[in-house]
Amino acid sequence: MQIAIVASQAPAAREAAEHLLAQYGSVSPHEADVIVALGGDGFMLRTLHQYLDLGKPFYGMKLGRVGFLMNQYRDNDLESRLARAHPAVLHPLEMRATTADGEECVELAFNEVSLLRQSNQAAHLRITLNGDEKLDELVCDGILVSTPAGSTAYNLSAHGPILPLDANVLALTPISPFRPRRWRGAILPYTTRVGLRSLDPDKRPISATADYHEVRNVLSVEVRQSGQHAVRLLFDPEHNLEQRILDEQFLL
Repeated sequence: MQIAIVASQAPAAREAAEHLLAQYGSVSPHEADVIVALGGDGFMLRTLHQYLDLGKPFYGMKLGRVGFLMNQYRDNDLESRLARAHPAVLHPLEMRATTADGEECVELAFNEVSLLRQSNQAAHLRITLNGDEKLDELVCDGILVSTPAGSTAYNLSAHGPILPLDANVLALTPISPFRPRRWRGAILPYTTRVGLRSLDPDKRPISATADYHEVRNVLSVEVRQSGQHAVRLLFDPEHNLEQRILDEQFLL
């Protein structure tokens, strides 16, 4: 098995990479059968984006602050763990954002696409689903569209629902909604095209972020699940992603 070892800049991750390199060697991600990422969830997301087009599976080990997408770090039996690992297939969201000056930006997100106010004033947004208007005005700090894999991250902090990995749905979750006060979001079929438009972009500017790619002064955003991209994350059988997402619903 050809392994590519990539690590974040954290000292613990760099030290672990040296240990693994001495034991198992490392090839370039282009030549590898599997890419082993050492760090936290943020580093894993960047690794997924960087090597998405290679079509290789990813196996992460936690050496960062957050490790929901990672396995526990151990420097022994790596090849055996990789052989026994269970795959989880993730389909990213595609964000197509248009700025106030007419520029169009397209980015992918494995966790969520979020819109946030850029100033001290609340954002005023219009929401459409598959071209049909659902809310003519949402006054809020922002809104996000989350994948099941990302539903336990920012989405959960914004009081959004936790989604099973195989549910084929997305979460649409407002962030600090002011009006309408009682609207707490929606669970959408994964085929839904979500349209979000700023109603007052000059006075109330907003930004849009796909994972860590940010676009400022956004006028409108369309979000849909990408049908052209998918990645395989590998997890130890005792720590598979589906079970982690299920367990999150019972944490107090």
